[in-house]
Amino acid sequence: MISGQRLRLRGFFFRVAVDDELVTRYLKLNTLFAPLIESSPTDSLGLVVVIPAKDEEDIAGSLDALRRCERPSCAVEVIVVVNTSEVDSGERIAMNRRQAAAAEQWAKENSEPSMQFHILECHGLKRKHAGVGLARKIGMDEACRRLEAVGNPNGVIACFDADSRCDADYLVEIERLFREKESCQACSVYFEHPLEGDEHEPGVYDAIILYELHLRYFIHAQKFAGFPHAVQTIGSSMAVRCRSYQEQSGMNKRQAGEDFYFLHKFTELGCVEELKRTRVIPSPRRSHRVPFGTGKAVGDHIDSGGEYLTYAPESFQDLRCFLSQVDTLFEGAIPDDLPESVSLFLDSVGFQEKLAEIRSNVTTLKAFKLRFFRWFNAFLVMKFVHFARDHFYPDVEVTEAARWLLEAVYGEKCGHLDAKSLLEGFRALDQAV
Repeated sequence: MISGQRLRLRGFFFRVAVDDELVTRYLKLNTLFAPLIESSPTDSLGLVVVIPAKDEEDIAGSLDALRRCERPSCAVEVIVVVNTSEVDSGERIAMNRRQAAAAEQWAKENSEPSMQFHILECHGLKRKHAGVGLARKIGMDEACRRLEAVGNPNGVIACFDADSRCDADYLVEIERLFREKESCQACSVYFEHPLEGDEHEPGVYDAIILYELHLRYFIHAQKFAGFPHAVQTIGSSMAVRCRSYQEQSGMNKRQAGEDFYFLHKFTELGCVEELKRTRVIPSPRRSHRVPFGTGKAVGDHIDSGGEYLTYAPESFQDLRCFLSQVDTLFEGAIPDDLPESVSLFLDSVGFQEKLAEIRSNVTTLKAFKLRFFRWFNAFLVMKFVHFARDHFYPDVEVTEAARWLLEAVYGEKCGHLDAKSLLEGFRALDQAV
């Protein structure tokens, strides 16, 4: 198969026997399709970028941003998965086929030995799972096959989006991180949405400022509370080792939030790095394709107007009170002075029984903390924050919450700062090495 060849897949559970010598146990048991790219990868393949695409008018723009990057020492492949579901209209499928054909033509004209572009079409995916998670999984499984085929399980699979851009050092910095830090299994890549320009209407930039401020506030508020696994989980801004991807059962098939659940499988293992030396530039546009996330948040804000609401500071203050007493929990005593929001939440999740189970399986404080935070993980933090919001502390304006956090934690005087200035302050903190 020449680089960029289009491959159409219809249906969902289509499988073909493959060469056992070229696949691992994960690829034998967990993939949904037989190999999708017929051509053999070059022996020096070390990095594969996977891009899900649906209803994308300018796939080539994303591909060109990658093509213009400085080249790492290894060969690179880019796999685009253009996808539709079994319930999509014929008109929508035809539109996506046209977009794939345009991307395929671009790929044929721009592929070279050190950087190959492959455009895959997956149509008729089952309604239950069709969406961004499944598209990422199809592409990442194929990337895994390509790396295993050249005997490089330590190679890297990066996630990108069809409307994203990146800095010129994006590829070399990903390669450097995983080369220099052998213990790193996955990473979250620093990102910045564009905050001004002529590509979108002014309301889009106003909305993305508030939404990105919410994203950064939420992570910093978790850090303030003492949660050790607070990290951004943006689908276009993460990467993983091939072998680690397989060991953690690959990408999920969620139609939204797939990035959150995927990356946090690795944070609990203590092997996620934050790559701050380069930048992904996700699109700030509104989108109808997922039930929540950036595109949905931007569209909702434009339609409703007003301020953007986020979780109240009191939720994280209460959480901090609880997490600061983890050492006491190791001794078996549940503090009797916990905030009411925490006490009621812990009752709702059967904390006493869970604590007894955790303690019965450990003998040291270090082991206790590892096991405790595998249970009280990012998902449970999210559940607590929602519980506190619904029963104790209603959401507040994101600028109010951001000002509180910058002043309370970092001592910054920011009462006069607007949303954009607050966001720039958080960005500066996130870029600090």
